[in-house]
Amino acid sequence: MYEIVKKEHLADNIFLMDIKAPWVARACLPGQFVIAKIDEEGERIPLTICDYDRNAGTVTIVVQTIGASTERMDTLEEKDSLQDFVGPLGKPSELCLEENLEDTRTKNIVFIAGGLGTAPVYPQVKWLHEHVIMGSRTKDLLFYIDEMKSVAKAVYVTTDDGSFGFHGMGTDQLQALYDEGKSFDRCVAIGPMIMMKFVCLLTKKLSLDTIVSMNPIMVDGTGMCGACRLIVDGKVKFACVDGPEFDGHKVDFDLAMARMAQYKTAEGRKKLEFEEGDTHHGGCGVCEGGKE
Repeated sequence: MYEIVKKEHLADNIFLMDIKAPWVARACLPGQFVIAKIDEEGERIPLTICDYDRNAGTVTIVVQTIGASTERMDTLEEKDSLQDFVGPLGKPSELCLEENLEDTRTKNIVFIAGGLGTAPVYPQVKWLHEHVIMGSRTKDLLFYIDEMKSVAKAVYVTTDDGSFGFHGMGTDQLQALYDEGKSFDRCVAIGPMIMMKFVCLLTKKLSLDTIVSMNPIMVDGTGMCGACRLIVDGKVKFACVDGPEFDGHKVDFDLAMARMAQYKTAEGRKKLEFEEGDTHHGGCGVCEGGKE
């Protein structure tokens, strides 16, 4: 069992938990994720790692209540426990790997965090101390502003409705910075699929290399369900085992978003399984009768 040592509500339907998980805390790196399960009856929930403390043996997750399982998780309090907390899973951010840090630190990097994307952006910024654009629909959904300011070189906060900070989306703020004469060597965009798509459309025009995290399409988290199948540079990839980070200019976002909508129904899943054949599943490749 994995004890909840801290719980805090950050915004409407968004809460933070520090989970006692020494083995995960010891091994995890920015960009990776965990699978949480409340109890025997609960479903597996893939959650990106927001922070970790190796000395305390804790891992921080940020959760948005969007379904029954996350709503049940929100009923838990400090001293309660999760049955499963498995990780770290996925590949860590290449920017934060020790062998790349020397080169990474010569780059001028901008992170664009949309909504809940603030959580996986934070540990990378904590390592690299770079520029961050934090975007949200409205002021009430913003969180982690002070924490981000404490680790970033510069923080630009935007809201779609203008209720706080820059009035506009993250792409508008990035374009404004370029209009002011600023430029960057690399962009990392993490947030809703549609947000990452439009960031990539802009950064392609700006000739700005862009990394995206495809964690929004993960379900099972092990490559066996086929939910996070996507096309990157014309090749089949699975976000949970090949990512979650990819070259954003090579991701087929339109196909990924259409597929994500289709995957929500049982009929849609069966249709995808038939159409995609042996490439429907990743990982072991044998889930529910698939072939190796």
